[in-house]
Amino acid sequence: MSEALAFERMPGVSAGVYDAADFAAVRDLIYREAGIVLPQGKAMLVYSRLAPHVRRRNCGTFANYVKLLDEDKEERRKAVCSLTTNHTFFFREEHHFEHLGGEVRTRLIERAQAGQPVRVWSAGCSSGEETWSIVTTLLGADRVAARRFADRDVIVLASDLADHALATAREGRYPIASVEPVPMPLRRAWIEERGDHAQIAADAMRLVRFRTLNLLGPWPMNKPFDVIFCRNVMIYFDQPTKERLVARFAEQLRPGGLLYIGHSERVTGPASRVLRPIGNTIYRKEAA
Repeated sequence: MSEALAFERMPGVSAGVYDAADFAAVRDLIYREAGIVLPQGKAMLVYSRLAPHVRRRNCGTFANYVKLLDEDKEERRKAVCSLTTNHTFFFREEHHFEHLGGEVRTRLIERAQAGQPVRVWSAGCSSGEETWSIVTTLLGADRVAARRFADRDVIVLASDLADHALATAREGRYPIASVEPVPMPLRRAWIEERGDHAQIAADAMRLVRFRTLNLLGPWPMNKPFDVIFCRNVMIYFDQPTKERLVARFAEQLRPGGLLYIGHSERVTGPASRVLRPIGNTIYRKEAA
């Protein structure tokens, strides 16, 4: 089926409002701005995500909206945020948290007690479920011991491109059913049930710094990380973009630091010279 014919058959969409040229322009924009690859099959998704913005700005057609995106940086940022995918859940890929809560947590506590900084990054944190899974795992179920750890120089950075996802993460409030995967000892210690919602405890929330960050742009962090989680983000990138990003993660890790990636992702390219697999989608940075 040709592109033109595919667009003619899109239900409820007039070719005068949205056509193949509009999709191509949006596809190129989000690749340029965020590294995300949108195949032809995502044409309807682009329409559904951006149509409210077209109406909000009274553009009439997608072609007019595309012109606006070329001129308006803030509108361009909103469009890119709308086209990101924010699917996540608590303790997704549970083996990562089993590994983090084992020997890794012990080493990080020892570093903190020795007066060394501990830095963890949830890169592409989406609506926060990954971040809070990391935080509760690091703190453990003993709140007294957790306070001794948290009172040291310990920071978890949670970053994402999408403002609406970060807003949910910052609030730390979720439907009660969504926290069911959290191990019960951690759930009792760090999650407060309030009717049909669950609230991350304030003591846990104090560890986290939320930042809007495009992974393809500059990174302002000035200290190396002990642990970086970037899971199910790179599936939206092409191979050259993945390899550049992983190489940057490797540079940002201290020697011995760990990178956790998604179940369908792999470390390839230059970073494979310094990142060694030590478990299922878990990599350690070798000393120089």
